[in-house]
Amino acid sequence: MVFRRFMLRKGVALLLALIFVVSTVGLYIAFVNVTTDVPITDRQPAEQASKSNSPSDLPSTAPTHPQTREKPRASTFQTRQPASPAHGALANSTADECVFTSTQPKSSADIEMTKLFDTLPFDNPDGGVWKQGYDITYKMTSFDEHPLEVFIVPHSHNDPGWLKTFEDYYASQTRSILTLITDALAANSKRRFIWAEISYLDLWWQEQSSSRREQFRRLVENGQMEIVTGGWVMTDEANSYYYAMIDQLIEGHSWIKQNLPGVIPRAGWSIDPFGYNPTLAYLLGETGMNNMVIQRVHYAIKKHLSINKALEFGWRQLWDHSKTTDIFCHLMPFYSYDIPHTCGPDPKICCQFDFKRIEGNPDCPWGIRPEAITDGNVAHRAEMLADQYRKKAQLFRTNVLLVPLGDDFRYDGQREVQDQYTNYERLIGYVNSHPEMKMKVQFGTLTEFFTALRKHTGATEHQIPAGFPTFTGDFFTYCDREADYWSGYYTSRPFHKRMDRVLETNLRVAEVLYSVAVAKKVPVDPNTPVPVDQGQEEPGLVPAP
Repeated sequence: MVFRRFMLRKGVALLLALIFVVSTVGLYIAFVNVTTDVPITDRQPAEQASKSNSPSDLPSTAPTHPQTREKPRASTFQTRQPASPAHGALANSTADECVFTSTQPKSSADIEMTKLFDTLPFDNPDGGVWKQGYDITYKMTSFDEHPLEVFIVPHSHNDPGWLKTFEDYYASQTRSILTLITDALAANSKRRFIWAEISYLDLWWQEQSSSRREQFRRLVENGQMEIVTGGWVMTDEANSYYYAMIDQLIEGHSWIKQNLPGVIPRAGWSIDPFGYNPTLAYLLGETGMNNMVIQRVHYAIKKHLSINKALEFGWRQLWDHSKTTDIFCHLMPFYSYDIPHTCGPDPKICCQFDFKRIEGNPDCPWGIRPEAITDGNVAHRAEMLADQYRKKAQLFRTNVLLVPLGDDFRYDGQREVQDQYTNYERLIGYVNSHPEMKMKVQFGTLTEFFTALRKHTGATEHQIPAGFPTFTGDFFTYCDREADYWSGYYTSRPFHKRMDRVLETNLRVAEVLYSVAVAKKVPVDPNTPVPVDQGQEEPGLVPAP
């Protein structure tokens, strides 16, 4: 009995000691985060808010900008005033390294979102076929010197949990998507595809044979399949803490390094977060990426940037006075990333080139279904599509055009894969064989698109092309139509958000403790015997003297 009480007291003491160590390390990390002014965002939600599937060409009113809307912050960092002469001297001594801590940030960018919000009317006049925009015209002579170069980029956005669970989505759709696309690309070397969510790719990979894995590796190596962003998920940018954003990137990139040796993601693809934070743009740049694509931005901002041909820009951090954080960003101009809103300004026309809808499942909301491309209709259909491409090109500064071809969980059936690729191949063949159309069309990846754009402008891989604007700020709050502001998920599901943040904290503490433990040891010859009392925990490591 005495022995049991002794062991109980010893166990309690050990538990209290462990809690003290973990708490101390946690407080230290929090102190470091605060005193170093690390930029943060709020939290990662447990689930996405419901996506809006309503078409943008429905009749709309002209709402005014809500007065209750939170004004965007002027800077990620808050200006700090010296508390004493000694503090001021210290701030001045480190001005070269931390100028944003001692002076009010002054943006060197061409477009400052903090100022743009104060000047935009946020009205919503009827723009015609592009309801949230305006009528677009063009002259064929604008393509005389440089024919329009179009990159059609097939993709499938796979949410790791939305209307179904992560596992249910994989079993019912994602498994088929990856298998069918791998076969389709292997059958034709001119076909392309991009993939973003490594969490799903990992599940699929575990089920594949060594020959199937090697087939996928070859498709990635020869440029037919591009891994974009390479994160475990397509991270939220409104609520997520920066540590979670980094951690999911590390998880995804580590998987790529282990299973696809030599492959490094070169372009970011962030089409479904409900607004955008410059933090992720900065993190992508720090991983070595030079380019990124975004979509969900307030329609009034899209219209303003379209008018000024500023949908492609160098995204710069507000605190960056040395102009070293720029990453080249392409913002999709229209309502959504689905096919009806990516070929051009008229969704009624673009929907007719979403060949999954041939059988009416799903149907086109505008009442006109696609037609299979034949020798009898290819000339007329190709000109319809080319007209949309030319109009979309008027919103950009070069004749190099990005046209995404996909939607949520697309390419999950053999018929859709076959219909999309074969019908577009007939259209591409016709356009490219008729030079009078002044257009070259091909399937492409993001890297192929950005490479062509830089070649067109004479920029190198790491340069922001000359003549393009620079931009500072964020893209919150997102509004897709009328006065539908997507802000409820900022505060919804507080229990899940709190639980997630606590788990992140514990994970970070564990990583710090593990790193300290490893740092206290040195590698030795694995054949060297290690005395038991040294408490070796890992082969080949012994405590440092």
